[in-house]
Amino acid sequence: MDKNTITGFVLIAVILFGFTFYQSRQARKAAEWLAQQDSIALAARIAAGDTVEYAVPAEPSETAVAATQEPSAQAAIYKDAALEAAHNAAAQLVKLENDKIALTLTSQGAQPYNVLVKDYFNYDSTALYIFKDGGASYSVSVYTGEFIQTKDFNFQIAEQNDTCVVFRLPFSDGGYIEQRYALQAGSYMVDNTLSFIEMGSVPRNVSSIDIDYSMIIPRMEKGYKNEAQYSKLDFYQEGDKKPTEIGRSRNGNKRVDSRVSWFAFQQQFFSAIFRAKNQFSSGSFDVAFFPQEDESRNLMACNAKMRVEYRPGQDNVIPMEMYLGPNHYKTLREYGQKYEKVIPLGGSLVGWFTKYVIIPMFDFFHRFISNFGLIILLMTIVIKLVVFPLTYKSFASSSIMAILKPEIEKINAKYPKQEDAMKKQQATMALYNKAGANPMGGCLPTLLTFPILWAMFRFFPASIELRQQPFLWAHDLSTYDAILEFGHRVPLIGDHLSLFALLMAVTMWIYSKMTMSGQATANDPNAQSMQFMTKWMMPIMMFFICNSLSAALSYYYLLSQLISMLQIWVIRKFIVKPEKVYARMAANENKPVKKSKWQQRLEEAQRMQEQQMRQQRKR
Repeated sequence: MDKNTITGFVLIAVILFGFTFYQSRQARKAAEWLAQQDSIALAARIAAGDTVEYAVPAEPSETAVAATQEPSAQAAIYKDAALEAAHNAAAQLVKLENDKIALTLTSQGAQPYNVLVKDYFNYDSTALYIFKDGGASYSVSVYTGEFIQTKDFNFQIAEQNDTCVVFRLPFSDGGYIEQRYALQAGSYMVDNTLSFIEMGSVPRNVSSIDIDYSMIIPRMEKGYKNEAQYSKLDFYQEGDKKPTEIGRSRNGNKRVDSRVSWFAFQQQFFSAIFRAKNQFSSGSFDVAFFPQEDESRNLMACNAKMRVEYRPGQDNVIPMEMYLGPNHYKTLREYGQKYEKVIPLGGSLVGWFTKYVIIPMFDFFHRFISNFGLIILLMTIVIKLVVFPLTYKSFASSSIMAILKPEIEKINAKYPKQEDAMKKQQATMALYNKAGANPMGGCLPTLLTFPILWAMFRFFPASIELRQQPFLWAHDLSTYDAILEFGHRVPLIGDHLSLFALLMAVTMWIYSKMTMSGQATANDPNAQSMQFMTKWMMPIMMFFICNSLSAALSYYYLLSQLISMLQIWVIRKFIVKPEKVYARMAANENKPVKKSKWQQRLEEAQRMQEQQMRQQRKR
């Protein structure tokens, strides 16, 4: 390996370390910025005279629970007496519940207060909330003779039962704003209807109203890097093939001046999806991730400022819905709104393979087998058997080249000089032709298997079925399987050592060594560099990549390589034998050598290179 190659590897390592350090600093800056914005907002509210606060019980009852609060004794803030009374009223909590979720709402703003997802738990076995107490805000901004935001008022509870509640905010001149929430039986879906009833010409001179959504999503998984990488904000516009993504472990924002069907605040395995049945007319979105060191263990802060159409002079009913539940492909697809598109399954080709091959095969095995480690093993065996006809030619060529290694070394010894490179290449290709080996023949079939590898790379970390499923030493196949915790972060590797990732890297090294056993590189520095990259750098880089990702992913890659090694061993032991190769060479000894177009182009390129070298030496 030459000096330039070593320098290149050193520079790659420096760049990776610098990028990791830069990302860490950016995350800290984002958290500082969020804290600063919260302080500014709080200061502005206090300056405006809004000092009203309300206390909320830790465990609200199923009926309305009044918070202990004294009415404000300060001067009136709002001109409308009914609004002023609502502003100073005590908050109440109401819980809607079915067998899937428990949604607690507050009369303060007639908005969700927290949502508990049943049958799921955080990685530490605590109750799983998509957002915790007061961690979300849903407010309507409108001008009714004075600018108001519904989050500043306590609505009256007009109707209430176990699965439905109606909140109303009345005005002194008649009319009211109504928020209705209805929890569907056996579903994660909540119907939400925003209405402006009997308000006459109020709001005045407007054709739209603004709705602000914000949510702080807590961490729910063990590995921050993996969780953040698969968490994002999505919005979907009718007619698009898939939603637009913002985030994925980095801060982002986007303004949309056209219609939006729905948007989602999406954690790795759970989402809060908001849809306007008549579509939002426009909107703007932003997402900011908390640093890994955040003491409150928050993951990200999501915001959506949406606009909906309004018709003054008549009652306005704006139907909407909220999905508050897991990112389960079949569950989301049942709603018929393309909610399942929030699950990252890859592009068109990879996504098609995942949806129509991987997921059905996974579900089929799961009908009979409860052990997900065994399911992944069976899936890997099936996939390797199906693609074996494509990979056989590559494995066979590799086996023949291993047999021909002594002959190739003789050719290298016969043509040691650089000016004899063309003769050496011609002799080598003639040897391959006689033996029936084609070094490039197996490349295309092997490339055709890459979409499968990529599909698995996208499927396993996003599959909620694997969440908190144990296998061997791994307690949760959806996250990393740490056998050693460092107690502090180490550049590139993180704060732990994953055993499946380590075994995968070691197996990749053995597999590379096995497939390269027939390649003679004694006098070829380029080939030596390529072997070094394949045998050493690729396993090391894959270990760094997979160390913090899903254990199921590393486990699959480990199995895939072990099966490939077994296939190569069978081919070399029972199919491609040395005596058969030499017999074929003897039979083809006197036959004319037929050169492929690729060989002809290669020889022409080498001929031109030698001609240029001769001209340079003459100068």
